[in-house]
Amino acid sequence: MPRIVECVPNFSEGRNKEVIEAIASAIAQTSGCSLLDVDPGASTNRTVYTFVGSPDAVIEGAINAARVAYQLIDMRLHQGEHPRMGAMDVCPFIPVQDVTMEDCIACAKEFGERLCVELGVPVYLYADASTSAHRKTLPQVRAGEYEALPEKLKDPLWRPDYGLTDFIPSWGATAVGARKFLIAYNVNLLATKEQAHRLALNIRENGRGDEEPGRLKSVQAIGWYLEEANMAQVSVNITDHEVTGIHHVYEECVKDAKDLDLAVVGSQIVGLVPLQAMMDTAEYYMKAENLFILEEDQKLRLVINRLGLNSLGAFSPKERIVEYMIQPEREGALVGMDLKDFIMTVGSRSPSPGGGSVAALCSSLGAALGSMVGFLSYGNRKFSNIDGEMRRLIPPLYKGMKDLIPFIDADAAAFSEFMLATKLPKKTEEEKKEREEAMRQGMLTAVQVPMCVAQIANEMWPHLKEMAKIGNINCKSDLQTGAHILETGVWGAYYNVLTNLEQIEDTDFTNKVKGDIDLAIAKAQKEKAEVLKILSERKE
Repeated sequence: MPRIVECVPNFSEGRNKEVIEAIASAIAQTSGCSLLDVDPGASTNRTVYTFVGSPDAVIEGAINAARVAYQLIDMRLHQGEHPRMGAMDVCPFIPVQDVTMEDCIACAKEFGERLCVELGVPVYLYADASTSAHRKTLPQVRAGEYEALPEKLKDPLWRPDYGLTDFIPSWGATAVGARKFLIAYNVNLLATKEQAHRLALNIRENGRGDEEPGRLKSVQAIGWYLEEANMAQVSVNITDHEVTGIHHVYEECVKDAKDLDLAVVGSQIVGLVPLQAMMDTAEYYMKAENLFILEEDQKLRLVINRLGLNSLGAFSPKERIVEYMIQPEREGALVGMDLKDFIMTVGSRSPSPGGGSVAALCSSLGAALGSMVGFLSYGNRKFSNIDGEMRRLIPPLYKGMKDLIPFIDADAAAFSEFMLATKLPKKTEEEKKEREEAMRQGMLTAVQVPMCVAQIANEMWPHLKEMAKIGNINCKSDLQTGAHILETGVWGAYYNVLTNLEQIEDTDFTNKVKGDIDLAIAKAQKEKAEVLKILSERKE
């Protein structure tokens, strides 16, 4: 998997289209960088850029953007609602894929040093990149804002981490950090700026000071007024969405607004948001309202509706959820085929796709039939007394069905990996060792894939048995078919594991796996028989 770091620089310009586009172009034209989002704000006079790439690429992209900003932004002319102290006000690096926080700290330090050397500007480290307790948070570092910098730079406690203590009027100073994913989130109010700020003080972690802390951990907030929208906002940074979710912030604002007789008119996510944060919010409303929703896109619709995320412009999940932007969902080569082509491919003169892919498909179809019976029982007036049971039984069967689908391609890919290893050169001793190791790894994968198929398939039996006891009796034959085909999937995994184990010389490993797969097939046989017995004895 590629190493991916996210960089989210904030520049103190949200009104001049030419400047905003010039900075965006500098990032987009940097090799290895993908610009995901540009979010300008007129009242804040600030633009948030979100881009990703390898560690080296994002550092280069940030430097290129800073060079442009140095030429085009003059802080002496800047006014806006958002706190700020520099032209490139803040530049955080965030781990996304196959990188650690330590990697991002290294990015922050390398970028901070380069920014100082190339542009001669003062740089402060913050968040995980900082080792000073009084410089950990942005509010700490940015206290007093741009206007306070001439005196602040003279204070030994606030000597920059990189650069001289000279005040540069056109630039100010930049905060560079490494942190977890931050969600910039605003709650819309028909209120004054002062009323919005009152709500912000209530919810933010620091509250009104040490003697009166706020209610929500990992939350920073202020109130401001958007002239272009003619309304106020509680502007929030959620620094850890696993501690405080988006829904917590929204509901606390709604509660306080009600106490003050203020109207909440939706909310706004600035930049990108992690999928998990949206799913957590969906789960909150599903539980609170006793809703039964399985599909991811329907859960997202629920969140967009409940939070009013379309209030200031359309919220498009494909353009705002970070996982969708970084790794657009791509179906595997086999899964993406139509049914006829898949069957014809299996039946062709090629060893792949073979029994392993078909075993994964069978297992998925077995779970799918169980899920189908659940849906044909749920919401049916005749079976309304079991709606609660169906809400419990359908999700694991539905999830198992979806979880097994990728293994159709994974099995074929494992076979290809092994075959490619066999074709590696073997002229020298070093090449022979590399080839043998690649073959070993390929065969281990070829064993692990069907083992996973058998494990996931066998997790379906308890739910399938309960479905057989109470599900729609008109679907009896579907459950019988599902039981047989689910067992067939485990049999397919069984034979593939045994065949591939013959290529592995590690006796301890092969004995353990052989024992595990023997238990798996015994379980599948036993459970299938129980499902069929239950169905055969049902009278209604």
